[in-house]
Amino acid sequence: MSALKTVIVPINRAGWPFIAAFAVVSLLLGLFVAQPLGWLGLVVTLWCVYFFRDPDRTVPARDGLLVSPADGRVTMITPAVPPVELGMGPQPRTRISIFLNVFNVHINRTPAAGEVLAVEYHKGKFLNAALDKASDENERMAVRQRMPNGQEIAYVQIAGLVARRIICHLKPGQRVRTGERYGLIRFGSRTDIYLPDGVNPLVCVGQLAIGGETVLADLTSTEPQRQGEIR
Repeated sequence: MSALKTVIVPINRAGWPFIAAFAVVSLLLGLFVAQPLGWLGLVVTLWCVYFFRDPDRTVPARDGLLVSPADGRVTMITPAVPPVELGMGPQPRTRISIFLNVFNVHINRTPAAGEVLAVEYHKGKFLNAALDKASDENERMAVRQRMPNGQEIAYVQIAGLVARRIICHLKPGQRVRTGERYGLIRFGSRTDIYLPDGVNPLVCVGQLAIGGETVLADLTSTEPQRQGEIR
């Protein structure tokens, strides 16, 4: 059974309406329009199944670790002010940006344990999520969270060129554990996380992150920010 689970990955329930719609359209195209279109529709349907896959993850359990909120590539590490709607002040914090392409797992996970203080939606544009200005101008859902030690983080779901729907299940006052599923973005997007003051990233620009597993930072570490090399 365990071997079967590694092959058959669960599908997030948000994906089933899309999978069903693509399957029906593919069948109709194949039967009543042209068989090649039906096969093309089947390929799109299978891609939709792949897009909404929702695999389990092995989450590091030690206190003080911040894990990646999403699968994708680290595209930017830069000082930035958290979204103004969260009320975290004008002081820049280290922001790690993770870009998700259409082939990444799109389930978002909580970076740390703690209490959700605020969840704020900001209506905006649908620019390329890889651009720096997407953090300020694109449609987004921002979360402010207090960790057990009193420090606060923010993490933000950002829509992209083809993303038109942000799903977030968190509510103010809710308590979460590290690595819990909390939402997703359809289809292609970006996730930002703002670290507490004085905390350095343990990842580098260009590195691939795995949601719920890759350690982005350690609140107890004094290690300086890491530098990466392409080899």
